[in-house]
Amino acid sequence: MNKTYRIAPSILSANFATLGQEIRDVIASGTDIVHFDVMDNHYVPNLTIGPLVCEAIRPLTDAIIDVHLMVKPVDRIIPDFAKAGADIITFHPEGSEHIDRSLSLVRELGCKSGLVFNPATPLDYLDYVMDKIDMVLLMSVNPGFGGQKFIPEMLKKLAEARKKIDAYTEKTGREIWLEIDGGVNPENIADIAKAGADTFVAGSAIFKNAKDTDPNRYDSIVKSLRDSLAAI
Repeated sequence: MNKTYRIAPSILSANFATLGQEIRDVIASGTDIVHFDVMDNHYVPNLTIGPLVCEAIRPLTDAIIDVHLMVKPVDRIIPDFAKAGADIITFHPEGSEHIDRSLSLVRELGCKSGLVFNPATPLDYLDYVMDKIDMVLLMSVNPGFGGQKFIPEMLKKLAEARKKIDAYTEKTGREIWLEIDGGVNPENIADIAKAGADTFVAGSAIFKNAKDTDPNRYDSIVKSLRDSLAAI
């Protein structure tokens, strides 16, 4: 069976002085999703970007904007990103006072919803809210900073998440994407896909490998990722 794989460049690794062009180039190079990391310096020890940036880039691309909220409390900020043009909004269970209610809020605002799991966060939360989830995002690094290495033990957790998702899809017919974020590169993306991921966030691996000789600067690195997936 041919599987659809989606590549989601994380713009946190892009050149913010030319962010609009970076997004145009990376999507034109063959990626699928704009991954948008939001950190609040409370839930994670870093401060990044907010809804104004999401609103600014929304007119630049028809690609899906996937907003990953590393904030606490999360309910306050969800409406701002829905209004700013997010297509998918994911958050961490630890960031919500009431997970079901937060997922429902995302959907009520017209976005797809998802839960994010840190390496040490158990997947048990999924068992009670699968009907409100469109994406499961597993962190393969501990969030807060880019450029970290993939944690190999996450392959087992990916397989466990895939098993849960497949059982739910077989029962309901509804698709849930399984996304991985952290340390993804051309050397390990095939093993990550074999473990069950279908959507791959890549930041440094893409944006640190721009080539001015490529028509869209990122064609070569994206092709390398695609070739690794095609070889499975």
